[in-house]
Amino acid sequence: MNEITINIIIAERTYKLRIQAEEEERVRKAAAQINDRLKAYADAYAYKDHQDLLAMTALQLATSEAVLMDELAFTNNRLDEKLYQLDALLTDHLTL
Repeated sequence: MNEITINIIIAERTYKLRIQAEEEERVRKAAAQINDRLKAYADAYAYKDHQDLLAMTALQLATSEAVLMDELAFTNNRLDEKLYQLDALLTDHLTL
């Protein structure tokens, strides 16, 4: 695997990261998403410092991840049910 070093700016601070080359686009998009949300909170609410904005952004992202994980679990459960039904149907058909 090919490691690269990139600089990412989040909340006006630069972070030097060592990542896999194939992750670069995803990491840059994630940083842009964080900065976009920070700006949206800064425009919408009064705040003391970037820590407040970072906390709200972290909460929003964690909540979004929790929703996605719940949806994934639901989808996986439905898929498991359908596969079980298909297996039972095929087993019944093959034993006839």
